[in-house]
Amino acid sequence: MSYKILGHDRYTTDAYSVTALRESHMPFIKQWRNEQMDVLRQNKRLTDEDQKRYYRQVIEPSFIQEQPSLILFAFFLNDELIGYGGLTNLNWEHKRAEISYLLKTERSSEVDTQRYTHDFGAFLTLMKHIAFQELGIHRLFTETYDIRPVHIRVLEENGFRFEGRMYDHVSINGRYVDSLLHGCLEE
Repeated sequence: MSYKILGHDRYTTDAYSVTALRESHMPFIKQWRNEQMDVLRQNKRLTDEDQKRYYRQVIEPSFIQEQPSLILFAFFLNDELIGYGGLTNLNWEHKRAEISYLLKTERSSEVDTQRYTHDFGAFLTLMKHIAFQELGIHRLFTETYDIRPVHIRVLEENGFRFEGRMYDHVSINGRYVDSLLHGCLEE
């Protein structure tokens, strides 16, 4: 399956590529999401049934919609699945979308800043191309918990401007953390 609204099945930059998310990717995503709940808006562990239901009821129908509310991709490096993400909370009237992004757990550590910077930078390049050139989106935005300094730096290095702080917005392991908002306008 691919998205009817998009002109291509695969988008690439250097050795990175994205394709429409497949049901076969869902077990990997479940594992990564369950392992990284601290950086996600997820408050319970996902099950295989949760993932199947979400894919069949939300993702699969979006492939044929003229104006889907989300467009999710599998993210590859040299044809190895390393993460997923895409454009969520799409608002076609106002031409905006939120960036969603998650790497497999062993690649997600911000300790290896060079690798994380390269991975995330490539993903943002792909999403900006798809959003601005393919879909005519005017604005992209993100929400990031203020426990991810490398993630925030990569956003800003890739044209996302800091737009605001929501103080003590989430509780992570009993500690309140701010959420940071970033946005990027069509180039």
